[in-house]
Amino acid sequence: MLESGSRPSLQEDIRLFAQLQQGQLSALKPLYTRYGGLVYGLALAILEDRQEAEDLTQDIFLNLCRTCTYNPARGAPSSFLITLTRSRSLDRLRSRSRRKHLFQRWGQGRLTEPTAILPLEQASQEATALCVREALLALPENQRQVLELSYFKGLSQSEIATALDTPLGTVKTWVRKGLTNLRQTLKDLTD
Repeated sequence: MLESGSRPSLQEDIRLFAQLQQGQLSALKPLYTRYGGLVYGLALAILEDRQEAEDLTQDIFLNLCRTCTYNPARGAPSSFLITLTRSRSLDRLRSRSRRKHLFQRWGQGRLTEPTAILPLEQASQEATALCVREALLALPENQRQVLELSYFKGLSQSEIATALDTPLGTVKTWVRKGLTNLRQTLKDLTD
């Protein structure tokens, strides 16, 4: 967002950032006028939420007042703000994902009250768990590995493909074959 008829010069922006670093808060207004729209637009494109993009824009400019880490030797102010906005937006997306996951886990845990397990049920569960572990160990290494990453580590098939440096189609095949083999091995337990 530029003031009408004005075009920011690199030297002027560097001077304004230097003033911010020296504690001169009056430099914030012209920087916000010039770059507020850029920061907000990028945050909105990444976060896809107007309120969150507005909050992030405000946070970025308030943090510039507190600790301005801009170094003109490392690039233009616009590049600095773009990098900062992208990084903080991605942090918020990760945080949003973690919060959602925790709420889902907490909600599921709260829905079912723990009940006392009878000794016979516990023995049955332990025997079943042992059979499943043995069946997993009997699988070919690649099938066992993708199933463990998926079900025990919670990775998606795309994440597994990246982690194993293996094509996604291959990972999908290994998962399908591994589940088929497990089903076959454990069919006595499921009947």
